[in-house]
Amino acid sequence: MTGRRGLTIAVLVCAVASALVLLAASRVWGEVTTVRPAPLPPTIARRTGTSLAPWLPALGAVGLAGASDLTVCALLGNPKVNTMADARQTQFTLGGLGPGSDEDMYSKILRKLLGLKIHLVSGYPGGAELILAVERGELDGRCGWAYSSIKISKPDWVAEKKIKLLNVLALERSPELPDVPAIMEFATTERQKQIFKFVLNAQTLGRPFAAPPGIPADRAAALRKAFGATMADPALLAEMKAKKLDVEHIRWQSIETLLGDLYATPKDVVEETRAIIAGE
Repeated sequence: MTGRRGLTIAVLVCAVASALVLLAASRVWGEVTTVRPAPLPPTIARRTGTSLAPWLPALGAVGLAGASDLTVCALLGNPKVNTMADARQTQFTLGGLGPGSDEDMYSKILRKLLGLKIHLVSGYPGGAELILAVERGELDGRCGWAYSSIKISKPDWVAEKKIKLLNVLALERSPELPDVPAIMEFATTERQKQIFKFVLNAQTLGRPFAAPPGIPADRAAALRKAFGATMADPALLAEMKAKKLDVEHIRWQSIETLLGDLYATPKDVVEETRAIIAGE
């Protein structure tokens, strides 16, 4: 095995392990249902890996790199809503996966901060069920929808311009969708900008790959270099293009800057964001 090949395999193994740690930390591993007196509905508390084992995220503390996802708010139904201005005037229905999911979070934040007339129907078991509900007309669309997922699962919606993209959930416009406004463009107050930046920085991180804390500096540097080389490899890029998969590499320097910004977020901004997400 050549040195370069061995190093590439090592970084991929490390990346997969780190990704599994992050998945374990964020995944829902159990639910606790509390029955309440009629007519109140039962409450369901979802327990993630972090709530069961708070030390999990610490296993991935040293950022190596990241893979960003272009995420949008998109509608297939409701012909009266085609723009953000329309979304402030006419009610439309979005689907969610449950408390803590991107779909629920973004729907609540946009409804609270920008006054979008969103009716959120939460509790769908997965993304496939959300897409089916949109197809059936149960839902008008979805907010927090990976654009790559739309292109892969429903390429005709994109090619035939059936899908309406209200915004890109990002700090600035995407080169891939230059005519679709970034959600930050609609923030008019400093507090709105702070909350959007706090939430969208996490979105920009996408799928970060990390190594355990205390990793020697030379080993971290080697892994970062190998990851960068892999993401620029012509054979890999050609294979991903053939599979219609996007490769959006975020360099480790950007990851560290984003993490610094997240930890520097004022406590009152964090608490207000938490309250919005936890609300109805």
